[in-house]
Amino acid sequence: MSEPVTPYHTKASKKEEVRNMFDNIAGRYDLLNRVLSLRIDVYWRNKAVAFLKPFKPAHILDVACGTGDFSIAALKTGAQKVTGVDISEKMLAAGRVKMKERGLDGKIALETGDSEQLQYATATFDAATVAFGVRNFEQLDKGLAEMQRVLKPGAPIVILEFSKPRVFPVKQLYHFYFSTILPLIGRLVSGDARAYTYLFESVSAFPDGNDFLDHMNKAGFTSCAAKRLTFGICSMYTGLKKD
Repeated sequence: MSEPVTPYHTKASKKEEVRNMFDNIAGRYDLLNRVLSLRIDVYWRNKAVAFLKPFKPAHILDVACGTGDFSIAALKTGAQKVTGVDISEKMLAAGRVKMKERGLDGKIALETGDSEQLQYATATFDAATVAFGVRNFEQLDKGLAEMQRVLKPGAPIVILEFSKPRVFPVKQLYHFYFSTILPLIGRLVSGDARAYTYLFESVSAFPDGNDFLDHMNKAGFTSCAAKRLTFGICSMYTGLKKD
């Protein structure tokens, strides 16, 4: 088995490196997200919300929530509460400021937590989400199993993650943008080029498509499906906790 892709290639665990990386870029994360994604990420989140809406979830768990963009979008499902969890306290701090400014701190709680050791009782949540964070899990199967555990029977999960386009010329353009342009912009804006080089490397190493569905099935989800969005730049993975 190959070594896990980590941001800085130190002797620290992947979890520690990911935490440090996001702490380093937290102050510029939202700005970079908008610039680097060309706001296509808003469309992707709306697709995920559309999947969740028919389930009418009252309480949603948003894992690897960062500064809370998906937590905010998740309220469009009609949810009464969203609990966001992340290992980066600085990302969460930026998110809490955002929630307070928007008057959402009563509906969205951002909490420090580890996706592989969720501090919630079994069958707590009506839905679970992860937006562009599942590839950062140190132990993918353990993280998926934990989300399955804290969901109520029959509850949905939706995961957005970057994937690898397979058609010409999108594949070639994507490779050039992610491997060359994105790290350059990331370094200029955040001062941390390595964080955005890691993005390309982690996406390249991630088991996308049917390979990721195998992990979801292994974790105990059923009715699992993958939908490629925007020429395969992003994939939306969905499933249900078994009744």
